[in-house]
Amino acid sequence: MSKKVVLAYSGGLDTSIIIPWLKETYGYEVIAMAADVGQGEELEPLQEKAIKTGASKIYIEDMKEEFITDFIYPTLKAGAVYERKYLLGTSFARPLIAKRLVEIARAERAEAIAHGATGKGNDQVRFELTVKALAPDLKIIAPWREWNIRSREDAIDYAEARGISVPVTKKRPYSMDRNLWHLSHEGADLEDPWNEPLQDLYMIITPPEKAPDQATYVEIEFENGIPIAVDGKAQKPLELMNYLNQVAAVNGVGITDMVENRLVGMKSRGVYETPGGTVLYAAHQELEYLCLDRQTMHFKEILSGKYAELVYDGVWYSPLREAMDAFVDKTQEVVTGVVRMKLYKGNCTPAGAKSPYSLYNEEFVTFGEDEVYNQKDAEGFINLFGLPLKVRALMKQGKK
Repeated sequence: MSKKVVLAYSGGLDTSIIIPWLKETYGYEVIAMAADVGQGEELEPLQEKAIKTGASKIYIEDMKEEFITDFIYPTLKAGAVYERKYLLGTSFARPLIAKRLVEIARAERAEAIAHGATGKGNDQVRFELTVKALAPDLKIIAPWREWNIRSREDAIDYAEARGISVPVTKKRPYSMDRNLWHLSHEGADLEDPWNEPLQDLYMIITPPEKAPDQATYVEIEFENGIPIAVDGKAQKPLELMNYLNQVAAVNGVGITDMVENRLVGMKSRGVYETPGGTVLYAAHQELEYLCLDRQTMHFKEILSGKYAELVYDGVWYSPLREAMDAFVDKTQEVVTGVVRMKLYKGNCTPAGAKSPYSLYNEEFVTFGEDEVYNQKDAEGFINLFGLPLKVRALMKQGKK
């Protein structure tokens, strides 16, 4: 009986050539696994392509709902944004895919899993930490760290020599990753941070300059931090996500261009299209402004940065993230209400919020006459709050 390896398969350049490479190098029977996380492309042709390329079988797994409920929603509730810009679209998809790789490897009695992530990137870490956390006995093969192929051009030549058709050409060698949350672009002219992205780069979002001249308003309803309805209509997770992606993309919302710090130590430049996710993050934050008390909100801001770092670094299956989820879930008990967002030529701005748990009290904040706030109380508060400053100033005066 031949030994088996389960490969994370996309049908793209890297994983297409990995199938014959694994067979030639290790003599493995290769089982491909393609995860449908909302790529927006037909996955059915991968069945024929994988087998034609040398795989013994392929699993095509619909994981869209699980992706939203078990990975997107926890990260959204945490308010996790890596380096204040990146909404983690690729980061939290990898542990989901790797988890399914492990499950299939167990079912197929495979001894190894393989992936197409390069030795320069973050994804190798995300895949492999998940495997280590869930199945430490499985062997991990990362061809990019072993073979002599050193560039996308080399990979294309390797594929052509074996009669493998690939969707990437030497004229447009962008590295892209797409799911229902985002589309990322790296490489080619983007490697120079001075280059503005070309207009034809965007595949989802309408460039803001070409977006409609009239603003679009959407009302998003949240329950315990989770979006459940848009414009008064209850929607299931995938339906809601697809709708927000469409309406935000038309209005040019969700383009992020950033130079980020990779986990492996280098900086890289990426352009991300995250239409619906950008709207959800902004709306969720606006509701928290209304519902969370000052101490909880400020502490959660600290936690959000750490949560984003964990997700980015691939440490999804860790005790710390689970513990942080418990804290986040407690804070979200009051994050229920409706937020109105205004989408206009790339901008996403709040235009109203309401909640049964709102801590905003007009009686206290009014500039008009009120019966609930004694302004004289502020004098004693300021005296006590400023006492350390006063004592220090007196000490300094005495030194003189």
